[in-house]
Amino acid sequence: MVLAGPNSNQTHTCSPGRTVRSPECCKWFHILDDIQANLLENECGPESHESLRIIFHDAIGFSKTGLFNGSFAGGGADGSIMINADVELNYIAEENAGLDEMIYEQRDFAVKHSVSFGDFIHFAGAVGVSNCMGGPRLQFLAGRANISRPAPDYMIPAPFHSADQIFARMEDAGFSPEEVAQLMAAHSVGAQHLIDPTVNNAPLDSTPEDFDAQFFVETLLEGTEPVGNGTALGERSSPIPGEFRLQSDIVLARDIRSACEWQSFITDQDAMIEKFQRVMAKLSTLGQDTDKLTDCSEVIPVPSRVNRLATLPPGKSRGDVQAACSATPFPAIPTTPGPVTSLPPVRHKYPHH
Repeated sequence: MVLAGPNSNQTHTCSPGRTVRSPECCKWFHILDDIQANLLENECGPESHESLRIIFHDAIGFSKTGLFNGSFAGGGADGSIMINADVELNYIAEENAGLDEMIYEQRDFAVKHSVSFGDFIHFAGAVGVSNCMGGPRLQFLAGRANISRPAPDYMIPAPFHSADQIFARMEDAGFSPEEVAQLMAAHSVGAQHLIDPTVNNAPLDSTPEDFDAQFFVETLLEGTEPVGNGTALGERSSPIPGEFRLQSDIVLARDIRSACEWQSFITDQDAMIEKFQRVMAKLSTLGQDTDKLTDCSEVIPVPSRVNRLATLPPGKSRGDVQAACSATPFPAIPTTPGPVTSLPPVRHKYPHH
């Protein structure tokens, strides 16, 4: 895929210290300041996590064939989850459960600044993940139309799906098993909402405010007990107290089609970031003609770097690792010293989540 380039090499000054290559991008600096102060709070918190999640849920309503179960397959990264929220947030599959508050709050900002819902979704997600230590600086292209049809139900892979089901749905949208593993880096700053209401906001790895490779280590550890009651569909036993484990993460980490890509990120965070940037650029332009969009990536903040290497959590050893890549041995990584402790839930401003 060829990413859209800037409109010209000329620089336009938006305000002191802020320049862009297209004057159309200047308005996004005003939006950036507003959402950082009043939506995302300049931090890698739940609002940033949810904004990144919304990108996927908006864009994955797409099929290379244009059809899903014989009907319209959705327009991809077009803002339909916000434009048609009354439809997509109430589907039987419930894969969009927990997104309603953030989507409606984001919609108010999009209306306030007179930008399309599709553009705002993909801008807010890129800004949100830039707040995370070590995070990627995602591409942001503006110019999506504010017109869409609802994406159909059952297009979003579920946490209880098998690897075959996930890969089939993602291949239909144009993604390989390796690219699926690359997209899962988003879970390094994730938490679960509503899968198991008894432990809402339980993080998916031990460093939920850092965009790092720790997630790819911990998903390969043998589970010992569930964080919640263990009966929720899609929940599996976790290796760390307080950490939630998705069945989908377990199967993708151990499937022969994605296991080596998964394991490779443990010792190469730079590759993890680079590949995540590339696959997110693909995801966020599904269904769009990039020649008609404007590259406003300069507006996205540059994330702070993190140099911490992935480790085995306290109390864990190589014997707890369920390595699944037959081509490459599991890398030798250190164990973090200290006692085993339970992870706190991720803070969330919506109390019923």
